[in-house]
Amino acid sequence: MILNVRYNRYEFKHLKKIIYIFCISLVTLTFTAFSQDDYVNDNQMRYEDWSYKSYIKTVQLHEASFDANPAILQFNAGEQLELSFDDLEADKKSYSISFVHCDANWDPSNLVSAEFMTGFFEANILNYNFSTNTIQKFTHYSILFPQTNMQFSKTGNYMAFVYQDNDKEKIVITKRFMIYENKVTVVANVRQAIGNDEQYEKQHIDFNLINSLYELTNPFTDLHVIITQNNRWDNDVNNIKPTFVEPRQLTYSLDDKSTFNGGNEFRYFDTRSLRTYTERVANITRDSSFTYHIELKTDELKTFKNYSFYNDLNGGFLIKNRDMVGNPDIESDYAWVHFFLPYDNAQSAGNFYVLGKLTEWRLNKANRMTYNYKKIGYECDMYIKQGYYNYTYVYLKDDKKGGDETLSEGNHWETENDYTIYVYHRQRGTYYDQLVAIKRFNSLRK
Repeated sequence: MILNVRYNRYEFKHLKKIIYIFCISLVTLTFTAFSQDDYVNDNQMRYEDWSYKSYIKTVQLHEASFDANPAILQFNAGEQLELSFDDLEADKKSYSISFVHCDANWDPSNLVSAEFMTGFFEANILNYNFSTNTIQKFTHYSILFPQTNMQFSKTGNYMAFVYQDNDKEKIVITKRFMIYENKVTVVANVRQAIGNDEQYEKQHIDFNLINSLYELTNPFTDLHVIITQNNRWDNDVNNIKPTFVEPRQLTYSLDDKSTFNGGNEFRYFDTRSLRTYTERVANITRDSSFTYHIELKTDELKTFKNYSFYNDLNGGFLIKNRDMVGNPDIESDYAWVHFFLPYDNAQSAGNFYVLGKLTEWRLNKANRMTYNYKKIGYECDMYIKQGYYNYTYVYLKDDKKGGDETLSEGNHWETENDYTIYVYHRQRGTYYDQLVAIKRFNSLRK
């Protein structure tokens, strides 16, 4: 059937206007996706780590045996993840958790719940405790999963989402996690980059995939490899193709995509005590509402400083409290932490951000720094729970996706960094991505 559609002059002019508005809107949405600069407080789900309510703080998802472990489970190994968060409204709410299976690009896969889970598909979060001995009152919630009656039946990327009042439209938190089964072997190493000054500033990842028992179909179309540095997703590299293909081995080398800025060791501060000053704390005060304020010592630009090694958490944090001997999850208080980075001139083509696990590795206005012309530098205030924290400063250009530490931290090929290689495979005849290997390794520890 052929439709003969005609427009009069008015209709055509109106149609052009609609198309123009649509194009402008699309450009705006694209820019927003790059900048991550919107603080979402609605019910539209994002397939990334996100808190949708301003009163939700200190969201953590990790392998249950240790707080600093990543949110990764080995398939059918009996491991569990722990999700925890604080609700600063300090009342009792009805929270539940459910899950979505995603593809290698963190878009929802075509699987329904019954295809990637057995037993129940969601659970109520029943474990909660009210804060004690704190100025800031809050309710601490936590849940362990998978559970005996709630198991995952497929590997891959997953999104956990917390919602309120048994209404999945009332989304509160989304958190990413992965379930893997090592069906192929990954052998990887970190070396200096080659060429110009990059050999002094960057780290290159070479690796091989060895598939002696598992059949990898066309590696150029069915295989998806992603590398992350220090669990960051703003600067991950993906769509890496093998350099050499052999019957039972794929070699990945000489690809500029798998080259990262070396960066620098993370900065740190210690607020485990709100009664004593630690190395990086300049002042501790309380305002008229008795809220704590912590003035950090002025940071310095590391751009042209020589590299110096010290042990860090590679951007992580630990909730700890030296003022109380009880449970730090409910006895650690909150404080406004004031960051300041001296910088001679305000940058006009982008913004500086405080970045780390404390910001859920996101770049948005909650951790965006503003320029203080009187103090001549960038500053940022964040409401943070007591603990030991790592952080770094990164610069995000307006048209870029990932934060760059070059202007604030400098880059050194010697820097100690954690790397993770994720290998996804979509078997012929299936419509989801398996996670067939994860390799975690360190630039210094062999």
